[in-house]
Amino acid sequence: MADALDSPDIATQLARRRRAAADAWQLHDDVVLIGAGEPIQIPGRADITYPFQAHSEYLYLTDRRLPGGVLAFDPGEGWIDFPPPVTEADRLWSGVADDDHAPRTTADLGGWLARGGRDRHTVWLGSPPTGREAIAERDPDGAADPARAALTERLRLALSAVRRPKDAVELERMRSAERATRAAFARVIEVLADGVTERDAQIELEAEAFRHGAAAMGYDTIIGTGPNSAVLHFMPSGRAMHRGELVLIDAGAEHLGYVSDITRTFCVGGSFDDSQRELHAVVHAAQRGAIDAIRPGVEWRDVHLLAARTIADGLVAVGILRGSADSLVESGAAGLFFPHGIGHLVGLGVRDAGEPLYERRNDPPPFANLRIDLPLEVGMVVTVEPGVYFVPALLQDPERRRRHRDEVDWSRVDRMLGFGGIRIEDNLLVTADAHEVITADVPLL
Repeated sequence: MADALDSPDIATQLARRRRAAADAWQLHDDVVLIGAGEPIQIPGRADITYPFQAHSEYLYLTDRRLPGGVLAFDPGEGWIDFPPPVTEADRLWSGVADDDHAPRTTADLGGWLARGGRDRHTVWLGSPPTGREAIAERDPDGAADPARAALTERLRLALSAVRRPKDAVELERMRSAERATRAAFARVIEVLADGVTERDAQIELEAEAFRHGAAAMGYDTIIGTGPNSAVLHFMPSGRAMHRGELVLIDAGAEHLGYVSDITRTFCVGGSFDDSQRELHAVVHAAQRGAIDAIRPGVEWRDVHLLAARTIADGLVAVGILRGSADSLVESGAAGLFFPHGIGHLVGLGVRDAGEPLYERRNDPPPFANLRIDLPLEVGMVVTVEPGVYFVPALLQDPERRRRHRDEVDWSRVDRMLGFGGIRIEDNLLVTADAHEVITADVPLL
């Protein structure tokens, strides 16, 4: 149910966050409602629901995971909490206690809104209701309201901007998540051996994270061995790993809603062969170069380009690509092997405060799959995660082979189609001077 405000620091930060949001919105009459959302039923499982996650906008401004909760902002009255009424069923099945500090509940929300008349806009952020109360997007006649939709977009963008720099409470929670993740990686390295399955490794990693304070995993753990390591988000299977194969592990613990997001690529048995060592060095060089570039004011797309050029240079050096780094990045040839963006914002969830800057999935090279397009600010936390992969779906495509026939040594590629992939990912805090690598103590090899 609800999380207690666990220290004076979080109470102070909540007050600061709400002031910052109100200052950013600059509203005079319009009302904002931020919904936590409702549990979602699992299809075909009767009353069983998915684990509840409050919408990040609601959680940021309340520090509560309260299904059905609503936080309201009225420029005249300020901030008002509307928790849902506690029912007998809540007490019976979940042990929910009454909220003695809430003079109103969501049962009072309609009457509270009606007091203000119908001339001003009411905007829903967070998770708006889906029934008749979904007043944020429609006028009294039920037609779409363009002015309200535009206001919603403006307020969400402004709140996302407020949320991006992390405060002291957020950073401490992220560091707690990192400590649990560090322990998890240290444990999983010990079990990577011939015959161990991806699922075996997942169990050991996650159990160790829980033993070191994780409340949950921040996202579905990714473990790919051998050719599975070329799948960017591979879910662990029953495949047994074999000595000499690559093992790509992308995992992160969660603490009070805040996550760590770390990737390492190991070798079963501990020693890379020559090709694995060469390409791991290419990825590591790209990551180091990108990390060195992190400082306030730097455009994220420039960090991506720097990593992509380093990877292109490295692939030329090992004989996979031909040409200059700039031309290989611009043409998309380097993107055949580095097909994703350099990273993303992380914090309250593994994709944090990116809305409404949606992923640029449809952009042409060299920016395909870029997850954010922003200048870096002090307090932002970003992932830096270059990779090199041999993905059959990309590398066996006849049109791509035709387009890049002079830039790729296709005979070499054909011999490496079962190679898999290598990714290295760390989390960086942008500081006033440059950056801090929050995850630097997670073993690289």
